[in-house]
Amino acid sequence: MFKNGPSTMPWARATRDALLSGSAASALSTVVLALRGRSETGRPAAPTNATSHWIWGERATREDRPSLRHTALGYVIHHAASVFWAMFYERWFGRACAARDMPTVLAGSAGVAALAAFVDFRLTPERLTPGYEKRLSCSSLVAVYGAFAAGLAISCALRRR
Repeated sequence: MFKNGPSTMPWARATRDALLSGSAASALSTVVLALRGRSETGRPAAPTNATSHWIWGERATREDRPSLRHTALGYVIHHAASVFWAMFYERWFGRACAARDMPTVLAGSAGVAALAAFVDFRLTPERLTPGYEKRLSCSSLVAVYGAFAAGLAISCALRRR
């Protein structure tokens, strides 16, 4: 009866909207990565550099200085992953966003961020984890995923104004 389910957003629209919400979530969580990186390692680029371990191996998790090789690539990987998770957020909660149902939007953004963290740290092979967990404390990781959730919700609030 329902092609996309009774409350899900069609994939094409979810993907388009995820470009904005994923970008907001990526940007906000990257700011927190840099702030927590500076606080915990003395180097703001260290956590983002660590994400480039997908390509450059474990050595990338020890790189501290900003560089195209590590920082830019780490950000691109983080951004792509953020847009990926935002597609599910938009698919599952895009209609709540369109309806300005902010309690559902907030719960949905927190739920998707929690799901992303669970998958990142419990289901993903170590070679494909975010990498920044090797540079940051658990409390900083909670802040990073909290910022990711906030980015999703803020994007919805701004988009629907």
